[in-house]
Amino acid sequence: MLFGCDFSSAPTSRKPIVVAIGSAGDAGTLVLTGLKRFTTLDAWAEWLRAEPAWIGGFDFPFGLPRELVEHLRWPGEWNALMAHYASLSRAEIRATFAAFCAARPVGGKFAHRATDAPAGSSTSMKWVNPPVAFMLHAGVPPLLAAGASLPGQHAGSHGSRVALEAYPGLLARELIGRRSYKSDEAAKQTPERLAARTGLLAALEAGTTRLALRLVLGGDQRLELLGDARGDRIDAVLCLVQAAWSAQRASTPGPGYGLPERFDPIEGWIVTA
Repeated sequence: MLFGCDFSSAPTSRKPIVVAIGSAGDAGTLVLTGLKRFTTLDAWAEWLRAEPAWIGGFDFPFGLPRELVEHLRWPGEWNALMAHYASLSRAEIRATFAAFCAARPVGGKFAHRATDAPAGSSTSMKWVNPPVAFMLHAGVPPLLAAGASLPGQHAGSHGSRVALEAYPGLLARELIGRRSYKSDEAAKQTPERLAARTGLLAALEAGTTRLALRLVLGGDQRLELLGDARGDRIDAVLCLVQAAWSAQRASTPGPGYGLPERFDPIEGWIVTA
């Protein structure tokens, strides 16, 4: 099974975790077969453990900037680092990262991962807008509990479950530039953003991306994706496309899945960046 996951570190019925499920079709097509929603972390984690085989693209970071880790003198091996990170409360993470930023000059408050520049992603130490530091804190332990392998970082105990770090903004910018296509605020859910979603979805269906995959949708699915002004569903689909591209490259050199032959396992890497 292939899927993409639009993640929330504090899911609710209003802002659930959304999973877009798909299957590879003929001639470079990717068929969207379903959308699932999870209103609790426990329900999402249970689903990951229940599904016997999957390759998933997850919209949250799998690592921290090495500069930050070394400055804090945290463990320099990924498994030990994640165990230490999971042992902290969100309040402790916020205070630690805020102190790190406070001691640094304007314009260089945050440390960044090497993948952030090519992907255009936020640093994984941000605790607000978006709170990706908390997404890492909430998201990685369930992957480990499911026995998933994280290529280049963690071997896992369940070889048929593969977790890849995805980032929908990377693919969206390729297709529609910097146009905004979503908002959590009702007042900002404008016709212009609907038009951007329409263009984004049309490009995915036409396969006009460097990933050379053409998304296949049903009419009701198209309406559902266009009607989701928050963009959670379309973000999950973007992650699905990235996961499908990576699955085609599972046997590439190095860690496989189209990832660089060498990247820092402490930091991780966003697929397709």
